[in-house]
Amino acid sequence: MTPAGRLTPDAGERAHEHVSGPDDAPVTLVEYGDFECPYCGMAYPIVKSIQRQLGDGLRFVFRHFPLSEAHPHAEHAAEAVEAAAVEGRFWTMHDIVYEHQDALDDASLVAYAASVGAEPRRVATALTSGTFAARVREDFRSGVRSGVNGTPSFFINGTRFDGAWNDEASFLEALLAAAESAR
Repeated sequence: MTPAGRLTPDAGERAHEHVSGPDDAPVTLVEYGDFECPYCGMAYPIVKSIQRQLGDGLRFVFRHFPLSEAHPHAEHAAEAVEAAAVEGRFWTMHDIVYEHQDALDDASLVAYAASVGAEPRRVATALTSGTFAARVREDFRSGVRSGVNGTPSFFINGTRFDGAWNDEASFLEALLAAAESAR
C-alpha cells in the first residue's frame, strides 16, 4: 500500500499519459480533474498561468477523475477529450471543455471537437460506444489508489499538495520550492 498522499507506483509514466512540458523539468505537477467540477474550472486558469510563469521548469500531467454522481456530464467530457487526443488534440480539447463548463452535453462536446480540428463523427461514435470509458476509468482508479477523493487534486513531484491551490502565489511558491529541492 502506498503511503497516503503519494502517487501509486502504477500511476507513474504510462504510454497514454497527457503531459505538457519537458520530461527533465525539475518539477512535475499532476492534476486529477473533472471537467464539470466548478473547482477544477477555477483551478484551470491558475494552472495555465503557472505553466506560463514556470515555462520549461514545469511538467504538467492531467489525469481524469470524473465524479459522475455529482457531475453527470463529466464522464463523457473526459471521453470526448480522449477521443480528440487520438488526433493530437488533447490539450486544445482540454482547454475548450474547461472554458465551456456550462455546456457539456454530447452535442456540445462534438461541436467542441470539431472546433479544435478533431473529426466530429468519430468523437460522437466514441461517446455512443464508450470507446474511451476504460481509459478514463484507468485514470480514476489510479487516483483512488493514490488517495484522491475530490477534485481538483494535485501532486507535486509525487507528493499530494494539500495547500491553497486557489491562491496562485502560494501554489507557485510550493512549486518553486519543489523545483529547488529537486536540484
